Amino acid sequence: MNHPDDGRRHESLGEPEWPVLETEVEYETGWYVGGYDLVEQPDGSTKRYYWAELASAVVVVAVTDGAVAMVEQYRPTIRKTQLELPAGIVEAGESFTHAAERELREETGFEASSTSLLQDVWCTTGLLRHRRGFVFAEGLAPVSQELDDNEFLSVRAVPVDDVLDVVRGRPTNDATLEGLLLAREEGLV
Repeated sequence: MNHPDDGRRHESLGEPEWPVLETEVEYETGWYVGGYDLVEQPDGSTKRYYWAELASAVVVVAVTDGAVAMVEQYRPTIRKTQLELPAGIVEAGESFTHAAERELREETGFEASSTSLLQDVWCTTGLLRHRRGFVFAEGLAPVSQELDDNEFLSVRAVPVDDVLDVVRGRPTNDATLEGLLLAREEGLV
């Protein structure tokens, strides 16, 4: 599905390799779309492949003065407070790096002088239509924080040398671990 009017960027799926006989949207909100594709499989049989489509998102690995800028926030969906990398939705027309700059500024109150895309991936491909970009940010300068009305979070600086141990020792999420591991692989943390 492509919803250009909702202020979010939804990735184009391109042409399918297996014939899609029917696409049915069963649920739609401003946050996600859910439904199924009736697909003809290589053996000629058909099957419904259910999916949930989420807007593209960005995750920011921001480093300054030997520390990673992180946010601590309560996640009602899992009923836990987590220490996470700053992240958010990529708005219509934004690149991953521009979205990272905006989200970092809004959530942490830091502006980056430099950003670079580490990797972009499709997430949980057995169920989701969701693309996520991981961006490295550096050269941070303080600016004013601009939280959305549903964001209640605290900014935390975690030393680069300890960051993986710290997040693995607490409730965390896949995006935080993936972002830190990508940055470590590039020698950035």
